[in-house]
Amino acid sequence: MTMKVLGYAAQSADVPLAPFEFMRRAPRPDDVVIEVMYCGVCHSDLHQARNDWGFSQYPLVPGHEVVGRVASVGSDVTKFKPGDYAGIGCMVDSCRICHPCKEGLEQYCEEGNVQTYNGVDRHDHLPTYGGYSQAIVASEDFVLKMPEGMDLKGAAPLLCAGITTWSPLRHWNVGEGSNVAVIGLGGLGHMALKLANAMGAEVTLFTRSASKEEDARRLGAHHIVLSTDDEQMASVRNQFDLIIDTVPYDHDINPYMPTLTLDGTLVYVGLLGSIEPPVSTLPMILGRRSVAGSCIGGIKETQEMLDFCGEHGIVSDIEMINMPDINAAYERMLKSDVKYRFVIDMATLKA
Repeated sequence: MTMKVLGYAAQSADVPLAPFEFMRRAPRPDDVVIEVMYCGVCHSDLHQARNDWGFSQYPLVPGHEVVGRVASVGSDVTKFKPGDYAGIGCMVDSCRICHPCKEGLEQYCEEGNVQTYNGVDRHDHLPTYGGYSQAIVASEDFVLKMPEGMDLKGAAPLLCAGITTWSPLRHWNVGEGSNVAVIGLGGLGHMALKLANAMGAEVTLFTRSASKEEDARRLGAHHIVLSTDDEQMASVRNQFDLIIDTVPYDHDINPYMPTLTLDGTLVYVGLLGSIEPPVSTLPMILGRRSVAGSCIGGIKETQEMLDFCGEHGIVSDIEMINMPDINAAYERMLKSDVKYRFVIDMATLKA
């Protein structure tokens, strides 16, 4: 049977989020029903609620950093049982048969993965609704196991901010002896520092603000470079194997390119859209350097990331909020007034 669920939704691009009742689908044999306990607040939640990217469908229930308790499972489910702690990240399905899907890279599904919210279910063709809600339903193949003993509040943002930075670190084989830099110290940047450090890399933060040094070192940076200081930038030429660029808005990456080693890569994980100003090919050609992009991670590597974080005691730095405070939290996010991720206590969700 379908389930009536309370959530918070945007009804259009220019109105605040507000309580919204809707129907969750009747669970299928492979489905897991999760009672949502905590949901992280991602910048993309704000962008989609306000249709900044131009493809939002309303009503829109955001939330793709979902952690909760398994309430029930379908008859074919083998990976979960009621009472287990489980998570759902940015996607809830994919075609499962294309080359990326078969490689465990469902985020690059050639038919397009099904987003946790603002997507369309592949089977019933109804809109998907996210984790700003009492409960969520998904196939067990897209549900993650939360490591035993992990702080579930701080774990919620791992399902987006964590995997978004873990995936490129793994793809570019970061480990002992690697030299990694991170541009930007926000929700993504603070996770990149923690993960790169735990993986054994020498870690540097590029920042425009000297006031961030103390926090950056606490989070795992060994070095801080002021990107506005020409001498400091010159001192790290030809140094970094990988630069993780977490900045979500237009910015000039040309000053960073000479800091890459031969065959070094700057990878975008925050910016969606065109690169402005244009990138000079000169340092790319002279140093065989690359500019790349990376999108979240597949289910297998997301579970790998969660297990790694469980072993190393890594969670996000968070500020807990009540559900009715979500609109104020969005305004604070626009001012970068959070260290470093909001997480909603879903027990505060009331009509």
